[in-house]
Amino acid sequence: MDRSLATLLRSLQTSEHPEEAFRLLPVATNLLSKLSNPLNVTLLASQVLSNDALYPRPVELSASRRVFSLFYTAVLRLIEDKQNPPQTALNPAVPPSHSDLSISQWVKAVVKGADDTSPRWRHSLMIGALLLAFHSRQFEDLSWDLRQKLEAALVISSNLALQQKDTEANSEFVIVFVLNHTFPVLSETHQSQIQYNFLLPTLVDTALFSHEGLEHGYWLASVDRDVRQSSENTFNWSAASPSFKKITEIKSRPLVTGLGALSRLLAHAIDHVHDRNLIIYTTNRIAEFSKNVVTSWRQNKLSEIEPGEEVQFLDQETLGKTLPSLLQMLRDTMFAAVIALRSVLGRLLCDNLLASNNNAPALAMQSLHILRDTYFIAHRFGLTSSSQYTFVNFTAIDILSQYQAQSVHFLEATRPVEIGEIPAHPLDRLLDLFFLNTAEHFTLAIPPRINQGLLFNAAAPYVNPQDDSRLGEIYEAAHSVMLAIFAAPQNTEVATRNVPFYVQTLLQSFPRPLNSRQFRLAIKSIVRIAAPPSSVALAMPLMQAIILDLLRERVEHASEEFLPPDPNIPVEETQPLSEKAVLLLCIIDCLSFLPIPLLEEWLPLTADLLHRIQSPGPKQQCQQRLWEALSNGEMDVDRAAVCVTWWTSRGGREHVLLGSLPEEQEYAMSGAIAVDSKL
Repeated sequence: MDRSLATLLRSLQTSEHPEEAFRLLPVATNLLSKLSNPLNVTLLASQVLSNDALYPRPVELSASRRVFSLFYTAVLRLIEDKQNPPQTALNPAVPPSHSDLSISQWVKAVVKGADDTSPRWRHSLMIGALLLAFHSRQFEDLSWDLRQKLEAALVISSNLALQQKDTEANSEFVIVFVLNHTFPVLSETHQSQIQYNFLLPTLVDTALFSHEGLEHGYWLASVDRDVRQSSENTFNWSAASPSFKKITEIKSRPLVTGLGALSRLLAHAIDHVHDRNLIIYTTNRIAEFSKNVVTSWRQNKLSEIEPGEEVQFLDQETLGKTLPSLLQMLRDTMFAAVIALRSVLGRLLCDNLLASNNNAPALAMQSLHILRDTYFIAHRFGLTSSSQYTFVNFTAIDILSQYQAQSVHFLEATRPVEIGEIPAHPLDRLLDLFFLNTAEHFTLAIPPRINQGLLFNAAAPYVNPQDDSRLGEIYEAAHSVMLAIFAAPQNTEVATRNVPFYVQTLLQSFPRPLNSRQFRLAIKSIVRIAAPPSSVALAMPLMQAIILDLLRERVEHASEEFLPPDPNIPVEETQPLSEKAVLLLCIIDCLSFLPIPLLEEWLPLTADLLHRIQSPGPKQQCQQRLWEALSNGEMDVDRAAVCVTWWTSRGGREHVLLGSLPEEQEYAMSGAIAVDSKL
């Protein structure tokens, strides 16, 4: 065995090229797990760590992983030998096939090899491999005391290496790689001893900007030159293209493969870093990266195709292989950014310095910019409804909305490219959708001129009746913005000026493109906004009556053909409705918001309209909805009393169930004397 060790050490020392040294690693792995003399174990470990041929400069993570694998595999072989000891060779001239050292003796001998002849980052590489190997096999024979010493040694060597990272280029990549794999293995005590002030900026720069990570995201734009027309109507992005090979290579990198774990480590570092300026630095760096991503995607031909039209315009190779691979990496990248932002905003909520007026609006604004720039990814995969994304989005909005000037600045910075026009590019329309969904929450925080000049004008082109299936979601978002503007108490003048236009647009938009659910909600919201004692009601006291009259007139001429079902509601939960029935349901929905004199007028009118519906199914639904409106608590006390009186004493029940009675027939109490009675 000593002869084999001497030969190996001589070969390592004379290796001039890295590949020559790397070819010796399998021999070193096998020999390290078999040596029985602790001095020899220490000597071999020291030579592996100090031999510069194994660590080309600048430091390459792929080369360091081979050394990591050496120690990792040696531990696994040692454990296997201890659990299944081989039979000792009978011939004493044959070297033993396993180590006589105990696990503790062997580990101590290996760790002694981390001496002053090798830099600290290489020590972390070795100790991390030992810890991870023991953990992967759930090896319980490693004493608690020795395990604690290994964890402490890893933390100390990593901290020192991070402080000295400028002495050897790219050595921090190795520390990030090791901690990314071993951090869950460390106890909470040793996790808390990591110097996060050094680790946090290293993590974000390595993951997002280094050549071992995502390289600024610029590779996304290179896809454009490899997307070529394959037929008259279809395009191809070949799996053999340089851009796809580049993306495949990036996906195979250790730090990108472990991006999920890396994002959790990044979030933990944000939670525990002492220098708060580093949290601001991290947020700005993520914002810089996300801006690069959306800009690069905009320069890509693939961004010109709506997701719903990809089957029509992309060939099978692109749909089945290249595009899904790209989108998967973009999704992982976006989610890593969201995980980091969750911790940023969590710290902001609990930290007085970060929550100050100097820092809070800036962090919230940067968070929203990051969500906007990655929105084309989150929207495609439906991640906008995930708990992490929702927390980041609404928390940032809540914080920023407390600062009017910064809110206006953010809305101006993210406004649509052309106010008053629908852009042709799908990405621009998607960014408009993000703007409208976000702006809806700022209507209370910004002045009326911004509500009118920016928000209302940005939403206006999308609420006009258009039968374009691609605009369905943004169409609904634009209506929500309109209603939010009208509901804001400071926007009385804006509402007075624009509500008539909006009501007219609603009536023109039903039944297409507005479906029955959207139409009922919009009408109900407008009537509620115009209900006393709101400022809109004071400015337009007849608005509710006008809207109801318009609906009644529309009912008289509406069709009774069944409308198509709402795609957002399961078929089993819906019942077919006609246009006439939906209009009547709108009137019923509005009853609880009417002032008492108008309510007394519209209760019999609603009963009259009910009997204009001929189809039994929709008519029964309208009767049921009217009964619910009168009896299930929608009305306040005064309105409920009016409804009870009308239903019981003024013929409301008979009017609803039987229809209007002849004028000469009056409702009278049983036993009453008729008017023409001689008595």
